[in-house]
Amino acid sequence: MEHPENNEEYKGLIVNSGIEQPSNVNPYLQRGRFARRHLTAADYVEGIVKGNVTILGQAVTLVESTNPDHQVIAQEVIEKCLPYSGNSVRVGISGVPGAGKSTSIDEFGIHVLERTGGKLAVLAIDPSSEKTKGSILGDKTRMEKLSVHPDSFIRPSPSAGSLGGVARKTRETIILCEAAGFDKIFVETVGVGQSETACHSMVDFFLLIQVAGTGDELQGIKRGIMEMADGIVINKCDGDNVEACHLAARQFQNALHLFPMPESGWTPKVLCYSGFFGLGIKEVWDMIYDYVDFVKQNGYFDHRRAEQAKYWMYESINEQLRNGFYNHPTIATLLPAAERTVLEGQKTSFVAAKHLLDTYFNLLK
Repeated sequence: MEHPENNEEYKGLIVNSGIEQPSNVNPYLQRGRFARRHLTAADYVEGIVKGNVTILGQAVTLVESTNPDHQVIAQEVIEKCLPYSGNSVRVGISGVPGAGKSTSIDEFGIHVLERTGGKLAVLAIDPSSEKTKGSILGDKTRMEKLSVHPDSFIRPSPSAGSLGGVARKTRETIILCEAAGFDKIFVETVGVGQSETACHSMVDFFLLIQVAGTGDELQGIKRGIMEMADGIVINKCDGDNVEACHLAARQFQNALHLFPMPESGWTPKVLCYSGFFGLGIKEVWDMIYDYVDFVKQNGYFDHRRAEQAKYWMYESINEQLRNGFYNHPTIATLLPAAERTVLEGQKTSFVAAKHLLDTYFNLLK
């Protein structure tokens, strides 16, 4: 659109440029005052061992970073924190979306802190969008009591499409939290699936939260996740839902009888409770402590932790091999051509993959 002042008719018109707008940054701001000090691995370890949750949070961010420089420091911090770890009770908590996991964790956490004291860390694996790769990371909003408790630490982590990688980082975060003096660790997973297998491989007790009306005992048998559970609890057992919850508990108990006896020798129990009203929380924790005492007496507690350490050694090897393959410059240049041959039907997916792997291993010779 033509401006009137540009018309020949107004050639005598003078348009002022106006007042120059000042910067929205305070010119007297001393930037050096607010610059974050770069911490060394020794600084991180010292802060973590002293129980500084700010430095603990920064260390967890370092562990979750994909920056190779950050990973070098993170691994050094983890290695130096290892002697201070291993002295906590780790509880994995899972269940279908909407089962009330976050609300239950809030009640469980407050109960166990009031009952035994100590410190509690909650590590929540939050699902990431497959399209945008973003996560809400909003589990804290449902943990109203724990989020303001001075002896709790809540840390949500995005799954970012790679549950195996996030699970490894969660296991490393457990080490850091234990070194910081947290003697109770909750690991909350995103739902049902691969994340439960990963969670089961890093906790001492795996608690499955269910709700009434999800199927009969036959449906329960088909859920592979039930074989991993050390205890099953039916949430929302209040009001008009009490009878339905007790019926569901009997059906799940019947389904458990059809599974072989767990290696621990412990027979999983099924209990009912209400996370919203805080009913039956003590009974759930009595079950967890009974289990811990039972497996410590028969030696399975130490055996399970040793098996978990071995499992994560192999998982770390697999991840390093995968990263080394995809980050190799030659493979990165060959991948687009290999994709085209598969899409055009010149090669099958398996032949193309074998060719790439053969090329990679030949480059390493």
